[in-house]
Amino acid sequence: MRILLTGVSGQVGGALLQRLPRLQHLPTVLAADRTVLDLAAPPAIPGTLDRLAPDLIVNPAAYTAVDKAEDESELAMRVNGEAPGVIARWAASHHVPLLHFSTDYVFAGSGQRPWREDDSPHPLSAYGASKLAGENQIRAAGGAVLIVRTSWIYAAAGRNFLRTIARLARERQELRIVADQIGAPTSAALLADAVARMLADGIESFRARCVQSGGLVHVAASGETSWHGFACAIVDGLKDRGIALAVKQVAPIRSNEYPTKAQRPHNSRLDVTRLHNVFGVTPPPWQRALAPELDQLAQELSRVPGGG
Repeated sequence: MRILLTGVSGQVGGALLQRLPRLQHLPTVLAADRTVLDLAAPPAIPGTLDRLAPDLIVNPAAYTAVDKAEDESELAMRVNGEAPGVIARWAASHHVPLLHFSTDYVFAGSGQRPWREDDSPHPLSAYGASKLAGENQIRAAGGAVLIVRTSWIYAAAGRNFLRTIARLARERQELRIVADQIGAPTSAALLADAVARMLADGIESFRARCVQSGGLVHVAASGETSWHGFACAIVDGLKDRGIALAVKQVAPIRSNEYPTKAQRPHNSRLDVTRLHNVFGVTPPPWQRALAPELDQLAQELSRVPGGG
């Protein structure tokens, strides 16, 4: 089996690139970065797919600059909305299953309960609107598709909240972090492990579960916290691992005290019941998933002069 994996230079794509080749049926993974498959150029995608001839497409590639998307909405829509539709139509016409990644940003972020797959989306930002457009185009294409919505992705490598907090905690004595946005920090490794479990029984089993799930499933760590709670866990975890930090206080603030160009959801909780019922996957608590990422980051920082 030939699996086309996009976005391999990103956090999720990189984590999947480590796991997919180890599946029991030992697939050939076609690793595609932007130089191989450029989602900003949708007309070129079918020809590339014809040449690569995958048996399964896994698509974590996306435009993810949430604030920048407010000024680059056309580019975000092309990459996140139009290109996934092109991929999905090619996949449907060639009877190739597609696993695509989306986000909690398709929801309005109101309320207190976790969002279920059948809740009505209402994005607050250009980024969220572009991801919802991609979902809609994929579903309209038909075929065997699974859209995986997730939230608050981070990893020990790359550009993300974990690394930003680690840097600021070494530079500043006080951090002011938003405490009224609630979700589940989800490591790229956790997400990749869940996807590997979904694909572990082979392509025909995956096709069947695409149908059983209605083509949509939420994947996130279990439990919940705020960005402030996540930041505190990062700071405490690095201290516990012997990393010298300058920070003395992590202060909670409200969203309106930290204005951003794009509006963020206050409620990013995702219900993962369908993930368990259809795929037999129960995600670990976010704190447990954070630990190995902190281990890796602390090892990196300990090699930096003055880092540990």
